Amino acid sequence: MLPEWDSIHRLTVPVAFLLAFAVVWAIDRPRGRWGRRIRSRLLRGVPWGTLVAVGVVICVYLFVQRGIDDPSSPVVIPFRAWSYFYLEGLLLAGLSHASLGHLTGNLLATLVAGTLAEYAYGHYPRARGASSFASWRSNPYVRAFLVVPGAIIGGAVLSSVLSIGPVIGFSGVVFALWGVALVHYPLGSIVGLAGSSLVSLLYNAFRTPVTRAAANPSYGAPWWANVSIQGHAVGLLLGVLVGIVLLRRRETATRSAVVVFAGVLLFASSRSLWAVYWYLGNERYVLYRAAGVALVALLAAIVTLAVAGSDRPLLPAYAVPNPETMREALRSATPRIVGVVLVVAALGILVGPSVVPNLITVSDEETPGTPVEIEGYEVTYAEDVPNQLVNVIDVEAFEGATNVTTSGVIVKNEERDVWITAVSRGNLAYWGSRDVAVGGVGWRETVTAHRTGWRAVGAGVSYRVDLEHDGDRRTVHVSDSATAEPTIAGRNVTVAAREGVFEVTVAHGNDTETAPLPADNESVRLSGIRLVREDRRIYAETNGTRVRVLEAERYEGRERAREIDLGAVGSGAVGSGAVGSGAVDAGVAALAAGDGDQAPDVDPSERAASAADSSLVHSIR
Repeated sequence: MLPEWDSIHRLTVPVAFLLAFAVVWAIDRPRGRWGRRIRSRLLRGVPWGTLVAVGVVICVYLFVQRGIDDPSSPVVIPFRAWSYFYLEGLLLAGLSHASLGHLTGNLLATLVAGTLAEYAYGHYPRARGASSFASWRSNPYVRAFLVVPGAIIGGAVLSSVLSIGPVIGFSGVVFALWGVALVHYPLGSIVGLAGSSLVSLLYNAFRTPVTRAAANPSYGAPWWANVSIQGHAVGLLLGVLVGIVLLRRRETATRSAVVVFAGVLLFASSRSLWAVYWYLGNERYVLYRAAGVALVALLAAIVTLAVAGSDRPLLPAYAVPNPETMREALRSATPRIVGVVLVVAALGILVGPSVVPNLITVSDEETPGTPVEIEGYEVTYAEDVPNQLVNVIDVEAFEGATNVTTSGVIVKNEERDVWITAVSRGNLAYWGSRDVAVGGVGWRETVTAHRTGWRAVGAGVSYRVDLEHDGDRRTVHVSDSATAEPTIAGRNVTVAAREGVFEVTVAHGNDTETAPLPADNESVRLSGIRLVREDRRIYAETNGTRVRVLEAERYEGRERAREIDLGAVGSGAVGSGAVGSGAVDAGVAALAAGDGDQAPDVDPSERAASAADSSLVHSIR
């Protein structure tokens, strides 16, 4: 399809929506009623605070994470909340993102949830007789441009402090904004949630009006393993508490318990707060779906009690009008107060486990292999190695559950308390090469990991991993050798990865001969066997017998990406990077509703491997 046809398709969206809006306006004939209602709560009818906060997050992505250099590949590793001892990560993790899809999804959701929450707060005082400019607290400009964005940005920092694992992303704040909205507009928030999906759909319709796709496999962890459920639940409960405080100051009518319960239950279910999981190590996970669903029901119940519960004492015979002691307060407790206490208790249960995992540092053990060193970073590749994050508090009781190993490209920085599997072994085997960006505020360096291997027919693969940086390439890992299953004249053929090269060995009894792997269209004779290389295959020949024994390893992700790129060029379509971006872009639609902070290809328990929990992004929070 020609590019100009894409523009025509893109134009149909605003035309159709303008036509639909005109029909609704003609039926309803608001005569300015819509605008007056919005302007009565928001300065000039605009959610300025939400827009300012969105602008701050975009600036962090472009200039702090250097997304301006490559929007699809920001610097991520130094901007995770690795530890309480790493201040830079704590301050910036909640405002940073793992990819362009991650950023876009969270900000589209923020525009909807933030507008609802800001409308609930309002830019104008609502108390009877109050003046908008009587004090700075009631000044609509202060409330719109300082209070609201300050609360949102402060919430982003708080979400990093209270979350478990090396989190990154704004979705803790997104869930807090939804929490405020749910308290004030339970069913309106569900409509807003659908509106958030519509905003995402409109964005994607303009970005890629026509998409061509084909059935193909992809590499990545289960979607629920890339989401920080704990961080989302903490954000939601914090938002609920803020919403309750605002509601109590302006209480005009009792909320319907059924409406509140339905709103919270539908929201929590649709946003996957039931996806409670555990990381088992080496890209294996377990999902506790039934337990998660039960927890969601309990969450909806206690929030309903806190928002819609009665103000009449549970024990009226023992209640006192103005309790002054703890005993009197207990005797005078109301269902609503009990609900608030339960919400606070639930928040404490979620936040409590984050303290020990966040008190971590990197051990002084030597980094495996010969790492590439860049400004305090060490980048290497290793397999089946234990996590080197260690806790400052002895947590031996959890050793059996958290002592996991990992394999892949490892990044370590003792000064930043960083130790992470940036690219897993399976991911590198799928793509063949992957870039790892390291850096800090305003700077970045890229290390490229390359995997090269030869597969022995009927057996495994022998491969090596090279790291390349600034023109220098070195081998940092070689796997075991692999012996082909076919036997030729009583001889076995074995391939072995070595530093910078591959060697082939022919064994006959106790006699062996070894030589470098022949170049393309060349051959080598070992122990009476002639090994001939033809493109990506090696054949063994003797006495008229010819058998394929070795084949160059293929990287499915790379080949699929090449096929789709060629198909896009052939059809005149512009590719959207659906393959190259991996699992993150595949989840943009879910993220657009605030579904989760994601972190592609990261072991979710990098911090918890030495502590008591393994939640992460995201993920891919």
